[in-house]
Amino acid sequence: MSRITNIAMSTSADRNLQAAMGRLAAIQEKASSQREITRPSDDPSGTSNAMLVRAEQRANQQFARNVQDAQGWLSTVDSSLGATTELLQRMRDLTLLGANDGAMGPDAKEAIALELDQIHDALLTQANTKFMGRSVFAGTSDAAAAVDDDYNFSATGSVDRRIGPNSTVRVDADGAKAFGQGQSESIFALVKTIAAELRDGTNVGFRVGDIDERLKAVNGVRATNGASHAAALTAEWALLTDSVELEGRRSKIEDIDLGLVALELKSQELGYQAALSAAARTLQPSLMDFLR
Repeated sequence: MSRITNIAMSTSADRNLQAAMGRLAAIQEKASSQREITRPSDDPSGTSNAMLVRAEQRANQQFARNVQDAQGWLSTVDSSLGATTELLQRMRDLTLLGANDGAMGPDAKEAIALELDQIHDALLTQANTKFMGRSVFAGTSDAAAAVDDDYNFSATGSVDRRIGPNSTVRVDADGAKAFGQGQSESIFALVKTIAAELRDGTNVGFRVGDIDERLKAVNGVRATNGASHAAALTAEWALLTDSVELEGRRSKIEDIDLGLVALELKSQELGYQAALSAAARTLQPSLMDFLR
């Protein structure tokens, strides 16, 4: 049978103490950092999964920022189209009033024409509405104004925002479709024409139909904008739900269970103390220790 020496027992005890100390240090690091994985070598598979989840979280955060930006654009467009609708309604009322030739004198018609001039300027202001320095009715154009002096829109393409992995929403509006364009088709030219006809004494009653057509066009664009806004709101709720779910997945991979770690820490402390006590009892000083 093999002979067990004090040196062999001391070496074995030292090795076991180092192992116990290593386990204690590892659990203490978990408790202090509150992280299950502090370096990739702790759990290569968990590290890979954590990186994938974090990539999804970053994408989710970008989509959420896109949604916020989209809502800003869409709210601005809706507000502008709402104001345009009110201006057109007032324009319609003034046109009907000016068509009453029997009760309207030249001065009264001139007053109506002056208000129509103001509506013309207000409509141009709405057509040139901007969000964050960009015209909401000019697409991707970088022109200073959406509408030029000839009432043509400078739109070049649409402004889109990706609000999900497979979903995109248009956030600007087709100004030409809403307001018309040119000297013959635009609402701006129409209001100028009605004002001029009032000053000339022309009965403008037949222009009410033209105004109604433009009202219909504005409301159509506004409905399209509303559908895009609804899609953005739906995406916002979906992204919020995904954000909570992704954070839960990340936490399960990376974060510790504080209760279990506290229990394991106590267990390792007791184990280390027991190993120290056992080593102290079994490795008694020998004669050689006194001679040294």
